[in-house]
Amino acid sequence: MGTSEHESAGGGRVFSDRVMAAATGFADLVSIAMGDKLGWYRALAAAGGEGLTPEALAQRTGTDPRYAREWLEQQAVSGLLNASWQMENGGFRFSLPPGAEATLVDEDSLENLAPMVRMFLAGIANFPELMRAYRFGGGVPWAVVGDGARDSQARGNKAWYETRLAAALAGVGDVHATLSKSGSRILDLGAGYGWSTLALATAYPQASVVGIDIDEPSILRAREHASERHLSDRVEFLHADAAGWQEPDSADAVFIFEALHDMPFPVRVLASMHTMVKPDGVVVVMDEAVADAFDPPGDEVERLMYAYSLLICLPDSLATSGSVGTGTLMRQSTLERYALDAGFSRVERLPIEEFSVFRFYRLFP
Repeated sequence: MGTSEHESAGGGRVFSDRVMAAATGFADLVSIAMGDKLGWYRALAAAGGEGLTPEALAQRTGTDPRYAREWLEQQAVSGLLNASWQMENGGFRFSLPPGAEATLVDEDSLENLAPMVRMFLAGIANFPELMRAYRFGGGVPWAVVGDGARDSQARGNKAWYETRLAAALAGVGDVHATLSKSGSRILDLGAGYGWSTLALATAYPQASVVGIDIDEPSILRAREHASERHLSDRVEFLHADAAGWQEPDSADAVFIFEALHDMPFPVRVLASMHTMVKPDGVVVVMDEAVADAFDPPGDEVERLMYAYSLLICLPDSLATSGSVGTGTLMRQSTLERYALDAGFSRVERLPIEEFSVFRFYRLFP
């Protein structure tokens, strides 16, 4: 075998190993989604270091003990759970390793990745519809992707909005000053379940805040959340299309949090924002902190965002006829092009760092 043949064989093994690792990783993600959905991780967290037997886990969660045992063993074999042999009962007890609760159970943890896993599963749940769209065009709208995606999106960002958004905005002096004005009016476009809207209202109690979203089920949930937090007196949620919003000079600040790249007509939305905001107001877009240009191979953030784009964001956007089809990876140059076309003069990155996988931009009239 010549050198080139050796290199080819070695390269083949490297590539096949990469695919095998991806396959086992995918299996782990599916099993993590199962444990999250069935409450198994929460039950193990409640049990603490003592752990649970398969029978005890099944009893606590109202699930089938045979399936519980298979899942526990798979989790232990994959290194996701600890397993210890108990002489007294002649069986294994399973427990969460350090860090697992923060990553998979605690919804207030900034390290919680269970929503990310559930989002991928929501995307592939519509795999036949995705394949039709990829072959013939069109897309899979948010309404079809369903509550699994809605819930995952909301759960994934909630802790960041509630614990970090106020401090992030307070660190940008002129933005904070505008938001802090007595009687200020703040609009949040693409509000989803309302966690960003409610975080703004909490951070700026002198303001009235309006959350707008085109997805009615999300708005209904957002109204419930506002009522639960006793904020309905100064937070309003509207089911509307931000692209057609017409209230000139009505807002001191307009935000879009991780939603512009999903919108089929981003220039129209930005043009509405340009119209809505007062001449001395603030326009802020938060979106994914991706690289400035396509330059493969990419880092983990790029890989993650392309996965979201393939399964959810791009098909959702392309479900609307005439969509520009931005995809998840809206790079700064793309946002700048959209902003200039919408009438803004420039786009500036705000000095907000380490806010999950997001970046903040300010758009100037």
